[in-house]
Amino acid sequence: MAKKKLVIKVTAGADAPERCSQAFTVAAVAAASGVEVSLWLTGESAWFALPGKAAEFELPHAAPLPDLIEGIQAGGRITLCTQCAARRGITEDDVLEGVRIAGAQVFVSEAVQDEAQALVY
Repeated sequence: MAKKKLVIKVTAGADAPERCSQAFTVAAVAAASGVEVSLWLTGESAWFALPGKAAEFELPHAAPLPDLIEGIQAGGRITLCTQCAARRGITEDDVLEGVRIAGAQVFVSEAVQDEAQALVY
C-alpha cells in the first residue's frame, strides 16, 4: 500500500492569520504523524519562504510559524509558487534553506498521485 500524501496549498498570510495558521498547523501535525506532506506557499503566504518573515507572524494561542515550518521540513517539503515568487521579486537565492520554487505543473502532478489528498487554505 502506498504511503498517504497530503498536498496543502496555503493562499493566506498575515491578511487572514487564522486560515494561514491552520494550514501550517495541519501540515506540521501531518508530518509529525508520518504522513508525507507537501506544503505550497501561494499568494500572501509566499512571504513566509523568506528568512525571518515567519517570526513576524503573530496569532494568539497559535504555535509559532518558525516552529511549524521546522516540523514540516523535518517530515515533508515546502514549495513556493513560481508566479507568486516572481510577483514579489523572490528568487531561489532569497528563500529559506530547503524551500524550492516550482509551478502549477508540479503541484498538479503531486495532487493527482494515488493516495494523495489535496487541501487548500
